[in-house]
Amino acid sequence: MSVTLSDVANRAKVSPATVSRVLNGNYPVAAATRERVLRAVDELDYVLNGPASALAASTSDLVGILVNDIADPFFGIMASAVQAEMGCQDGDGTGRAGGEKLAVVCNTGGAPDRELTYLTLLQRQRAAAVVLTGDTVDDPAHAAAVAAKLARLAEAGTRVVLCGRPPLTAHPDAVLAALPFDNRGGGRALTSHLLELGHRSIGHVAGPAERTTTRHRLEGHREALAAAGLGGDRAGGGLTVHGPYDRRSGYEGARELLRREPGLTAVVAANDTVALGVCAALREAGLRIPQDVSVAGFDDLPFSADAVPALTTVRLPLQAAGARAGRLALGTEKPPPGRVAEIAAELVVRDSTGAPRTG
Repeated sequence: MSVTLSDVANRAKVSPATVSRVLNGNYPVAAATRERVLRAVDELDYVLNGPASALAASTSDLVGILVNDIADPFFGIMASAVQAEMGCQDGDGTGRAGGEKLAVVCNTGGAPDRELTYLTLLQRQRAAAVVLTGDTVDDPAHAAAVAAKLARLAEAGTRVVLCGRPPLTAHPDAVLAALPFDNRGGGRALTSHLLELGHRSIGHVAGPAERTTTRHRLEGHREALAAAGLGGDRAGGGLTVHGPYDRRSGYEGARELLRREPGLTAVVAANDTVALGVCAALREAGLRIPQDVSVAGFDDLPFSADAVPALTTVRLPLQAAGARAGRLALGTEKPPPGRVAEIAAELVVRDSTGAPRTG
């Protein structure tokens, strides 16, 4: 039996009118009440039915862009590039392929439940397209839930694009295109660079352990160590610490690595922001970069070249990837063969890495 609006109201302990207001967004509702209604919608998997289903067959001018943290330049750059494509026009001033779209950035904070809630809301609004950026939690149950949501969006005519995110394993046809970053290859190239310089005591301040990007970058790092014969404790995590993708994590992570291994000669950071925190901790400890300890980041964010010293990092073409995702979402670019096109990572060597100290 289909779930009704009344069923949602009963689960949320509100009136059907309140449920309607939350779903339509046409009347102010208290934040706690709104959250309760949306939780009930997710728990019951409520979908439009009856006369409303006819509306779901046609999409709106809305495009949803899901990000983990809009304050993080990694996501901000991609979201901006996607949004820019929504307003692109042909030379004669007319909108492309169906006109301009209204792009709405949905900030999940990296929370799996918020990601699912935003997908439900975008389904309610009959979004023309949804672009999911960045990584996801490394959890099969959540992956299956997201895949099921995206499948329902696709069935209703929404164009779904993944940008910098692994392809779906379940319901792969729900996604028009997936543009994953080669995080594993980038991690391998970065650590190989340090090994070629002569480093053998290399620490890793990794991202949150439950994120797919963290796992892939760490796998590349460990592959390079193993290829150089540095297995055991170092490859298994003895010189690895985890934390958020922020400066404080880099600072605290570097201090912990120095406590574990006073003879540390290099640190690979989860991203460029984390690398700044690493550099601050090393300077506080009286260590020079790179004369005493080399530091490398990841992503090649805009400030990386202007840091002192300039950061060695792995360049991900965030703006180009976001723009391509936007064109795919609009239908102005054809999907890649097999619906998947991996985005290459490029090693960028700057002044923050050098040969290890001797003596």
